[in-house]
Amino acid sequence: MDQTGHEEIERQIEELCPWFHNLHLPNGQQTAPDHFLGDFPAYKWQELGTALPNDLRGWTALDIGCNAGFYTIELALRGADVTAVDMNPHYLKQARWAVEVFGLSARVQLLQRQVYQLSELEQQFDLVLFLGVFYHLRYPLLGLDIVARKARRLLAFQTLSMPGREILNPGEDRDINDRAAMNEPGWPKMAFIENRLAGDRTNWWAPNHAGIEAMLRSTGMQIVGYPGTETYLCTPEANGTSPITTWDAEEFLAATGRLDAPSDPQERVRE
Repeated sequence: MDQTGHEEIERQIEELCPWFHNLHLPNGQQTAPDHFLGDFPAYKWQELGTALPNDLRGWTALDIGCNAGFYTIELALRGADVTAVDMNPHYLKQARWAVEVFGLSARVQLLQRQVYQLSELEQQFDLVLFLGVFYHLRYPLLGLDIVARKARRLLAFQTLSMPGREILNPGEDRDINDRAAMNEPGWPKMAFIENRLAGDRTNWWAPNHAGIEAMLRSTGMQIVGYPGTETYLCTPEANGTSPITTWDAEEFLAATGRLDAPSDPQERVRE
């Protein structure tokens, strides 16, 4: 690329500021070379990418909270057909530009969606990335239930978490007054963040390691690896043990707005 082309790309990068993803463009330019987190998220991908197939031709992928499209582009470069979603129009504008720069528009579909709106999609995906989103959700387990149902082969999950790796097995059942163990470090739990964390009002939750694993199992996922800090690689359980496929399917349908209201008004009243 000549100097004029280089300067034009630099101008476009400036027009699309601010950037949260430092993209390494084909010509060597970067979108956020002075990122406060370093070369982000490239160093995250170095961990996760080694745990995913190098050849994703024939795979469909869903990148939730795609931001400027770093992971979307990496998956598309491996041959996947990627659906990338984000609620932020600025990030989607960046991602659309970046996908074009990489020449990957034919492999990428960009959608403005909330996580909860994914319940409206009937499609499943071979690979789902749910990275750095869970703890920003006001309704986190609903979001995770929705996401887990979209993964046909693999789910990569990452979240802010509490310190520690302890795991305490709570057993199959307990007496209602037997709660002392809930205070133990390894009991599955989530800390609620009422105010800001790192200046961000949407950092609502920090589950502990045991809680993350328990929630993933509760959605019908089996944890098969830990490809990086606070990152979990999962596959769907073959026997369909998720509560939303067994005893509380109607609650899930109601929470996602897909449970038909009773035709008889009297049926809407619970005694």
